[in-house]
This record gives sequence, C-alpha cells and structure tokens, in this order.
Amino acid sequence: MRYLPNSPAERAAMLEATGHRSIEELFNQIPDNLKLRGPLNLPGPLSEPEILEFFRQAASQSSRDYVSLLGAGAYTHYRPVAVDALISRGEFFTAYTPYQAELAQGTLQAMFEFQTLITQLTGMEVSNASLYDGSTATTEAVLMALRITGREKVVVARTLHPEYREVLATYVRHQNVEVAEIPCAPSGQADLSKLEAALTRETAAVVIQSPNFFGALEPIRQVAELAHQQGALLIVSIAEPLSLGIIQPPRDADIVCGEAQSFGVPVAFGGPYVGFLACREKLVRQMPGRLVGQTSDSAARRGFVLTLATREQHIRREKATSNICTNQSLCALAATIYLCLLGKKGLKALAEQNLAKAHYAAEQLRAVPGVATPFSAPFFNEFVVKVPGEAEGLLAALRDEKIIGGLNLARFYPELKNHLLVCVTETVSRAAIDRMREVYRRIQTQSNSSGSAAEIPSASVARN
Repeated sequence: MRYLPNSPAERAAMLEATGHRSIEELFNQIPDNLKLRGPLNLPGPLSEPEILEFFRQAASQSSRDYVSLLGAGAYTHYRPVAVDALISRGEFFTAYTPYQAELAQGTLQAMFEFQTLITQLTGMEVSNASLYDGSTATTEAVLMALRITGREKVVVARTLHPEYREVLATYVRHQNVEVAEIPCAPSGQADLSKLEAALTRETAAVVIQSPNFFGALEPIRQVAELAHQQGALLIVSIAEPLSLGIIQPPRDADIVCGEAQSFGVPVAFGGPYVGFLACREKLVRQMPGRLVGQTSDSAARRGFVLTLATREQHIRREKATSNICTNQSLCALAATIYLCLLGKKGLKALAEQNLAKAHYAAEQLRAVPGVATPFSAPFFNEFVVKVPGEAEGLLAALRDEKIIGGLNLARFYPELKNHLLVCVTETVSRAAIDRMREVYRRIQTQSNSSGSAAEIPSASVARN
C-alpha cells in the first residue's frame, strides 16, 4: 500500500459518502473516448531497485548528453548541489505565507536577504520579495507606472522578449491602455530616434530589456534621458541577470524587473521560475507583492516582518496593486543561496567566463564563409547569427551532433528568417563550440557544392 495510501475499505467509505456505488460511476462524467481501456505500456510490476534502474537508463538517453545553446529568457547554468540540499529542508520546502511573524522568522529572513541582493545587483533602493516570473514582473512594472503617473500610454521596445510583450498585451487589452512598439535599429538595439518621436506627455513608461532579446546591451542612460524629458518612467527588464555580475547596474531606471532563473533555478521545462522587481524608494507605495522589513522586538532582538503586502488577499480589492503577483519564495530562496555561495567575486568571475565563451563562439562562427553576426551592439552571452542555407536544416544537423544550436528567430521575427539566437554559458565547452563551427562549415560547403543555398536577407533588410 506504499503508493496507494487509501485501503479498499477507505475507498468504499468515501464512495458511500459521495453517493456512488463504484469508482466507474464516480467518473461517469468523463467522456468514454478519454478513458483508458487497457493497461499502460509500462514494464512491470517492478521492485524498487528495478524502478530506480529503469529511470537511470531513461535518464541516460535524455537530453543530458546534449550541449544547449538555447537562451531567450531561460538559461542553463551550473547549479551547486548545495542549493537543492538546502531548499529541500522541511522548514523551507513546506513553508507557506508568513502571516505569523513570530513563527516564520526563517522564511521572512530568507525573503529579506533576497530583497537585499536584488537591490545590490540592480542599483535600486528597494525590492519586493519576488514575483511569479519575468514576464509578469515586467507587466507588473508597467501597471505600477500607469498607477503612479495616471497616464495611459506605454512605449515598448520591440527588442523586449516577445513573450513578455504578449503577456503585457493580454493584461492591458481591456484597460484603455495604448502600447506603442519601437523597432530595432541596425545595431540590434532599440531605435532611439523612433523612441524620441513616440514619446509624449501622455506616456507613462518606456520599457526596454538589457541585455535585450537579441543579447545586445541597450543604452540605458540615453533612454532614461528621453523618457524623463517627457515625465515618463523608465522600466528596465532583465531576463539574464547574470549579466549584472559584470555590467553596470541600470541605476538610471525608475523600475528594474525581470527573471532570476539564472540564479540557481533549473530550466526545468519552463518553470517554476522567479521574477523580481526593484524600484526607487519614492515609488514603493505602488509596488506590487510583498516587502519584508527588518525590525526589533521588545527585547531589542533583530527580527523580520511583512512591511508591505498589497495583494487583494491582504487588503480590499479596490486598494490592491495587483492580483498576479505570486511570491515565489522557494525559487527566491534558491537564488539567494546561489548568490551567497558565489559571492561578489564568484559572480563576476562566472559572468566573465560567459562573456569570454560567447565572444569566442561568435568569432569562430564569423570565420565560416556565409555566416555573419549582423548586429554591432555589445553583447553579453547571447548573440544573433545569420546562417548559411535554411536555419532549420542547420539546427537538425547540429542536433545530430548532440548540440541544440539556438532559437530560430523567424518564430518571433519573420524579417529575421535564417537567423539564430545563440547563447553560450559556462556550461558550453570550447570543444563543443569548435564542433558547432565545423557543422556550420560543413553545411556551408554542402550548400555551395549543390548550389541550393536559400536566399538569406541582407543585414540591412533584417534590421528594418
């Protein structure tokens, strides 16, 4: 009964309580075509050692043997084993909302430390205790700016993650909010001339991402000056926060938000992840989510409390700042442990390794005839490659070499057909980069010999 905790007698008692004569009758509402009529195609029955061996063999045939050059908002980084060991402790793993501060000092302190680390990284004055993920954190920042300014127009760079833009569009669709998109300049950054033209005294916020979706660093100070001239707030979204280990914090922004998955949270098929949001102290009253503060008790001992909690669970709905601001405490704890394990020097060293490997990869690919990196802006660990021939054929050839070669940008940017977004983190070896270069070279040679290379848009066309 280890895996079936309810005995036959207990199941019979539950059926009697619900007024059903059998399990089949209980599930009568399920359509017949959805019901399983035969046994699952699984081996067994197996003993526990046999089950463990089964999963070990299955894991050996999984994507663990592949080198991943996928990024685009979800990044593969080495995770120290101490992260999982610590977050799996019962007092963290099963903790819930810390309503009773006297019983939740450990959880509250973990949130406080997360906030402290985020403010140090972003250059902001205050941070909340985490949000659902990067896309909703960015949307929360926009909603926050709308409340603060009382305006109804937002200017968003098209270099912001396309899925972040989709989430934002969903949330403002019925709120009488106008969202204007700024195209990409030839450098791979937001077009500042188009941005200046789009800004008016009705603009609540400008939203940019840096490093942006193409991996390019945005000129944050220049964007801030343009936004502030019109009284708008600048929101900087960061999907790859490891970049802050080597890049100056976006101190010119008013709100900094994004995704902290890079800090000790596994890619894990898309979640759960952990969003963050930090801002200037004068804006804190409109900050969504929870904010943990440090205080002292009657005996002058250091303690922690929920200082601000503006969710509709805590206060009247009409006073709430948000209802999409789930606090990802366990993932935030993983990020906190990860950052504490690395420390300032370790984070910088890791960022430098990412920078060096990505630039080495870009140099190696540019050396292949027919391959180019069309954008000129500085980048961190992610960059765009214009490939010879068809992008999907190249990706398939790379998969044969157990390399997941990047994201086909045509999925989100039709004008960038046969362009890949390639990410190189510390998990990618030099040997894997050299192997990737040889696949590119082979594909280019085959295309030249067959004379069937697909026409690829020029860099100037792709940028427009």
